[in-house]
Amino acid sequence: MNPKTAAIAVVTLVYVFLVISKRYRASALWVGVLVLALLGIYAADADAGFTERVEQTVGTIFGLINWNVMGIFTGVLIVAEFFIITKVPILLSDILIDRSRNVAQAMLLVCALTSVVSIFVENVAAVLIIAPLALQLSRRLQISPVAFLTGIAISSNLQGTATLVGDPPSMILAGEMDLNFNDFFIYMGRPSIFFAVQVGAIFSFVVLWLFYRKYDQPTVYVEKERVTSWVPTILLAAMIVVLALAPVLEDMHINMPAGLICMAFGAVTLIWAANHDRRQTWRVIRYFDYPTVGFLMGVFALIGVLSLPQVGVIDDIRGFMMRLVGDSRGLAFLVIVGFSVAFSAFIDNVPYLTAMLPVVKSWTGSDDPLLAFGLLLGACLGGNITPIGAAANVVSVGILRREGHVVGFWEFVKIGLPFTLAATIPAGIFIWLIWG
Repeated sequence: MNPKTAAIAVVTLVYVFLVISKRYRASALWVGVLVLALLGIYAADADAGFTERVEQTVGTIFGLINWNVMGIFTGVLIVAEFFIITKVPILLSDILIDRSRNVAQAMLLVCALTSVVSIFVENVAAVLIIAPLALQLSRRLQISPVAFLTGIAISSNLQGTATLVGDPPSMILAGEMDLNFNDFFIYMGRPSIFFAVQVGAIFSFVVLWLFYRKYDQPTVYVEKERVTSWVPTILLAAMIVVLALAPVLEDMHINMPAGLICMAFGAVTLIWAANHDRRQTWRVIRYFDYPTVGFLMGVFALIGVLSLPQVGVIDDIRGFMMRLVGDSRGLAFLVIVGFSVAFSAFIDNVPYLTAMLPVVKSWTGSDDPLLAFGLLLGACLGGNITPIGAAANVVSVGILRREGHVVGFWEFVKIGLPFTLAATIPAGIFIWLIWG
């Protein structure tokens, strides 16, 4: 079978499975990788001997996985796990609720806190941290928790786009474009994606306020959670500081990739935790998010096949897009952002972004971040539209279902769509004004 045809067929079948199933996602990706490996797609030299072809296949798969991104994700996740266990985020939520004038303000502030927490903590984890507090407040006030938990879910997806450590798509973008932590704030002397997200956040939280303003009841007292330790919080802050200083260290000829930094802090956190509470540490290791680690590695290995010279799919997509929009960067930007928002409303943004980044990079050149930033923005924020568009949305809807509140598709869209448009349009305009 022709390598291009085989690659397209296998990737399409895996994609279809990812759309219709929420289980065995990592396994599906690696089955696809195995099939392509058995078909010899990863081997550059079709005429080589069996042993050499096996070596080429293993080497290609290993090379397609972005190990720096994997280091960032794994290290940050370890530190974040213990940050959650110490109950610092819940304490902050309790303080915000007690200082709010009414329920609407409390709901908005808790959503804002969730948004900030998701900069450093995986989005699903951020929802799981805050959801019990939202449910407790809703019960005490005898109000439906649907709007509250929906707001928490979509808020968690928003700020994960803003920094290198916020969400896997941001990590993947950084790995593809060789961005460091500071580049998400200032890149090539101009305001970067962080500020675009903040512009979008301002408008999207106005939308949330419009939905929440009817909850004008006074808040109730929430007993403060007791923080078990501040060490993980200190380590998380220190990790961010070191990531910010990494470019300075590079100027001093000290090469410390972000993945290595995050893994080092993850190791330090594990050592501290083992001395602090060995049973809890073992529990974290045992129930660590290994499926997501395998999922990310599988995405790199499977989607990466499309960019191999012997396959050439990325070149075909680039050629199609160039014929579609011509030389207009403005039209190209609109197409990328709009298509990404629509696509990620129903499809996982990690494989989509992984497939499209090489297209964008080869089209515009590595020194032009306009389309890359637009791709990241659309792919991350589009997931807020529907209850199946992002894992955090699925989790929040599942929590509500267990509480006896069935959230309809359009009931979620009623909040998710205006929130997404209010965030994406101003952020997209900001990116165009800076980089267009």
